[in-house]
Amino acid sequence: MQPPAHRPALAAPWQRTAHGANLLSRDGQLGVTIFEEMTTLAVKTGAINLGQGFPDEDGPQIMKDAAREAIAAGANQYAPGKGTPALREAVAAHQERFYGLQVDPDTEVVITTGATEALAATLLAFVQPGDEVITFEPFYDAYGAIISLTGATHVTAPLTAPAFLPDLASVEAAFSSRTRAILLNNPHNPTGSVFPADLLQGIVDLAVRHDVLIITDEVYEHLTFGVQHVPVASLAGAAERTISISSAGKTFSFTGWKVGWLSGPAQLVAAVRTVKQFLTYSSGTPFQGAVAAGLALPDEFYMGAASALQHKRDILSDGLRAAGFDVFTPQGTYFVNVDTAPLGITDSVDLARRLPALVGVAAIPVPVFCHPEGAQRVRSLLRFAFCKKVELLEEAAGRLATLGSKL
Repeated sequence: MQPPAHRPALAAPWQRTAHGANLLSRDGQLGVTIFEEMTTLAVKTGAINLGQGFPDEDGPQIMKDAAREAIAAGANQYAPGKGTPALREAVAAHQERFYGLQVDPDTEVVITTGATEALAATLLAFVQPGDEVITFEPFYDAYGAIISLTGATHVTAPLTAPAFLPDLASVEAAFSSRTRAILLNNPHNPTGSVFPADLLQGIVDLAVRHDVLIITDEVYEHLTFGVQHVPVASLAGAAERTISISSAGKTFSFTGWKVGWLSGPAQLVAAVRTVKQFLTYSSGTPFQGAVAAGLALPDEFYMGAASALQHKRDILSDGLRAAGFDVFTPQGTYFVNVDTAPLGITDSVDLARRLPALVGVAAIPVPVFCHPEGAQRVRSLLRFAFCKKVELLEEAAGRLATLGSKL
């Protein structure tokens, strides 16, 4: 059995942030995030930045052309608050095409300013002080920060190497009478794990038993390698209590467009839509038609994108193994995690700060995606992003292979 769930002591709302995000320094002043710190080090040393996860290549030309045409045609004012009809219909068609889910584009879909706004609007709509929200740990750093803004308590269930899959007993232990929602990220960032259908069904069964909301962050849904992504909403008992979230950023390599969406039962979506109108009201009008065009691309595009990314994963993984790390091969996302312990290093935060100068590559230490107690379980792990050009990954792999001689 895995370690029990972590339920932190209640702190002031502005202190209830992801430990690793480093949003507050010890004297209570705003600090820099680990991402900013690693980027600064990469620039200073001329290192290849494999820390923050964003592609260095654009997505399909047809989408860029569609955005340009929309701008030229005058689609430059506010879109409808819930999104343009074309993109809402494209999201609904996508859900049916890939997963057999029937979604009403008028009442069960909202277009958001990226997946992060969808997460924020959903949590703010349903969660309040005194509630608890469960996530898996390590967790995407924004989860802790957003949960803190609601005033709720962030409770975690552990994911441990090498599989980074939760034990259902530890998930069950995370529930209490105060649990309002469980936030499930699958495929999972930062670990790269993809939860199988039977495990997902077990999590859904727990949510049903405890009568809680399920929020699913599925932004990497099309970036899996040799395994099938299973949307939570397609499982027995899930549809009536699940808000599903995704975006164009990861699938199409247009992270800067910040176009995301959510879908779910009409009454839940209506509540989220009400909150969203007081956050951004509406999202990038000329990009919405372009994303609709992307969602209509043939299956060959989606398969090709995953295949190309898997090739990049393997290039970087080879370099990481040559460096002497234990490599945990991801089944999805565009991140690979390694264990530094075989090199005699147990503090990945310290190594991350030294790595740019040592070999000219920057990474993110996995402990920053955990609460302090959970960070101890992943103390020696590093995360590298492989959503870069092949030639850059080959150069990074070559540099990493020299690490052993420089420690």
